[in-house]
Amino acid sequence: MPRHIALLRPTGLTDQVDYAYAAVTDAPARSIFTAGACPLDEEGRTVAVGDVAGQAEQVMHNLAVVLHEAGASLGDVVKSTVYVASSRQEDLVAAWNVVKRHFGEHDAPSTLLGVAALGYDDQLVEVEAIAVLG
Repeated sequence: MPRHIALLRPTGLTDQVDYAYAAVTDAPARSIFTAGACPLDEEGRTVAVGDVAGQAEQVMHNLAVVLHEAGASLGDVVKSTVYVASSRQEDLVAAWNVVKRHFGEHDAPSTLLGVAALGYDDQLVEVEAIAVLG
């Protein structure tokens, strides 16, 4: 974990969650706010139609590319939001498992939401992030 980010897991709150409850960073620092990464390939086509986990893989790849272009990595993320176009908890868990695997030990705070629809045809997953460079 980068030294400029402290992930908080307060005592008195359950430790049975897959993420830190908060991330703290000292200013001044360079901050990166991404748009939602979508499951689009280089030609703009939605990949893995109907497959939440498959789309989450493409989303995380695309998010990593954007962060790299900005001089950051997934390890610099202080907050993410994961959107899944489903009301089924198992779909949210399928997306989350992919996201969590890509973040590895860096379990920054995240919000996981089931939503009615996302912007592209056949899109099931989107992830946005905030990263901070020290």
